[in-house]
Amino acid sequence: MIHLKKMICLSLFCIGSAFLLQAQNGSAFGIKGGLNYSANGDYFESIGENAKNPDRNIGYHVGVFGKLGNKLYFRPELIYTATKSDYENDEFNVKKLDAPLLVGLKVLGPISVFGGPSLQYILDTEFEGIDVDNVEEDFSVGLNFGIGLNFNKIGIDLRYERGFNDNEATFINNNFGPDTVSRIDTRPDQLILSLSIAL
Repeated sequence: MIHLKKMICLSLFCIGSAFLLQAQNGSAFGIKGGLNYSANGDYFESIGENAKNPDRNIGYHVGVFGKLGNKLYFRPELIYTATKSDYENDEFNVKKLDAPLLVGLKVLGPISVFGGPSLQYILDTEFEGIDVDNVEEDFSVGLNFGIGLNFNKIGIDLRYERGFNDNEATFINNNFGPDTVSRIDTRPDQLILSLSIAL
């Protein structure tokens, strides 16, 4: 919970600064949303089983962003993200808060490239109707990088996100006998397509 409060405060401070300075050239504040094409890590049904690799699935995200600068800029975001991964006949759902802290550079006309760390806080995990509480780390750090197009107040970007470290969730799976412990990696691996609107 302390990590969550720090992450939200940092993101809101950065976005608020962009809001206060948006009269300056290139600075902005706005809303964004879009689709995530994602998969989490491997799923182990029990200690002796082979890993099941996930199939990618479509999720979504909504949030706010700030932007400071023009040609070289800093773009903090605070995003609510919902993703889903398929493991044969099973689904693993994750809901989390993301706070990307991105540095970007305009390279040609409306085209820019960007990258930076993404602070992540897991709000909820569910595996086929079972709430999964035993996540190793609710707070983790990943990497975002991508390319964006900006036309006045409208922006479109495509980015890749990957978690730095394994972050396993464990739970009791009654399908394989009593007290059989299953494990699943909550680390994200996703393509993110976003539409943003500066206010």
